[in-house]
Parts: sequence; structure tokens; C-alpha cells
Amino acid sequence: MVMNLPYKAVITREQFLFHEMRIVAKLMMDGIEDKQIINLVTSENLFQYPTEKMIKNIARVCIARLRTIDSDLLVEQIARGSSESAKQICLYAMIKYYRIVYDFMVTVIGEKYRTKDYSYSKVDISIFFTRLQEQVENVSTWKVSTISKNKQVLTKLLVDNGYLDSIKSTQLNPILIDLNLKKICKERNEYAILAAFNCFE
Repeated sequence: MVMNLPYKAVITREQFLFHEMRIVAKLMMDGIEDKQIINLVTSENLFQYPTEKMIKNIARVCIARLRTIDSDLLVEQIARGSSESAKQICLYAMIKYYRIVYDFMVTVIGEKYRTKDYSYSKVDISIFFTRLQEQVENVSTWKVSTISKNKQVLTKLLVDNGYLDSIKSTQLNPILIDLNLKKICKERNEYAILAAFNCFE
């Protein structure tokens, strides 16, 4: 359960990884085992990264996120679905895998959609991190540069998924959730996550 996970700043290194997630999802749907996926991605440098260590680390991250989704249907969509649907499900994987992404998308973005407040600014994300630093011991020790990088990654997530038109946008766009993602979230009673995708049905 994501709410029981510790807060970590690893998204500054791991980020959205859409291209990499699609590659790994395709290999997974071809029935290739996790270890073989890592070996294949590394030996053929499928991510086009400069070092083998970096390739292996990111391949493991992609596999872990895809396993967290726990749905062949959604992994298949990442592998072979439209770019828009695949990106949305990759974001869902991050929400499920990183507590900081879950909290931000649910308590900030989901709450804005719930209250029909479509305004968005740097103040919103700054308040989110101030609250985290006040309430969570290990976040209170993060450097200013770490907080700043986390803000950048979360803002870019919003841009990559169509929530914002650019990093300077002050208005959230209406989001239309992928129907398969909506169905699975409902089956799992993940209504807080649905709110992050502007879904309240």
C-alpha cells in the first residue's frame, strides 16, 4: 500500500521514463523474464544511456513500476496503446510506486479537480512541500536543492501528461481518464487516485 511507503527523493533520478517504460513493457508482454529483460536492455543498450550501471538501474525501476501496476491489460496499453493512454498509465504506476507522487497527485491535483479550482501556481507545490517538511521527519532533512529538483520533476509530470500546457502555465487542463484505467481503479476502490485523473463517477 503506497500510503505505508517511506518518502524518498529518488524521483529526481528516476523521473517519468516514458520511453523506457514502453520498451520494458513490450519485452514483458513478449513473456521475457525480469532478469532477461535487464540483460537484453543492457546488452543492446535499448535506452541509449552512457553507462551500463545506469541502464541496469533504470531497467529495474521500470520493471518494479510495471509489477506495481499488477495488470496485464494496463501493461499491454503501455507497450502498445496510444501515447496518451500509455502516458496516463505510466503516471498511475508512479502514483502507486512513489509515496511523494501519490500525495502530490491526490492531495494537490485531485483536490483541485474535486473543488473545481483549476488555478495552479508554484505556490501550490511550495505549500505541498512545506507541509511535508513540517509533518515528515526525513523530508525535513532534505536539502533546498533536493526540494527544488522534486518540484521540477513533479511539475514536468503534469506537463508530460497534459495537466499543464507548460511549466509556466497557471491553469490546470481538464483530464479525461483512460477507460481501462478507470475500470481497474474502480475495481480496486482507488477513488483517491481517480480524483487525480479528474474522475468522480
